[in-house]
Amino acid sequence: MTTSAAEESGAHPRFAEALSELGLDDLHPRIRRFPDGARTAVEAAEAIGCELSEICKSLIFAADGVPVLVLMDGASRVDVELVRRELGAEKVTRARAELVRETTGYAIGGVPPFGHRTRTRVLADRSLLDHETVWAAAGTPHTVFPMDPKTLIAHAGGTLVDVREQTA
Repeated sequence: MTTSAAEESGAHPRFAEALSELGLDDLHPRIRRFPDGARTAVEAAEAIGCELSEICKSLIFAADGVPVLVLMDGASRVDVELVRRELGAEKVTRARAELVRETTGYAIGGVPPFGHRTRTRVLADRSLLDHETVWAAAGTPHTVFPMDPKTLIAHAGGTLVDVREQTA
């Protein structure tokens, strides 16, 4: 992929490189850029014009101090107790901003589901499979890309789990 294609798409350079390495260069023209950014799932859904649940959030947690990525639909919350059980960990907490950047190479609000600085364990909530297409961050709070959830989870190396917080 040429540098200008990555610049035109607005994707983070590390993410653009990951797309090339995965043979996904055809995704670049489909990346959407928002001038005002979309740091939350709600903002992203509004900017795209899709359902909130069609947003794929990439969230970093610390399981006994070890980073783990959880992919969750934008309308749901992660149940950390279910993540803890899934991983067999003593304690699971939301990762601090420094750990997120150190682990992924991206800032909170722009973390993509793959193309990270380090390899981490990935849990993907089954709720993502309820959609034909989901939208995920392309490495910045200003960019998102569409992909079918099965392909996205496969590229992320994710394990399908049920870690969505249940509402009463």
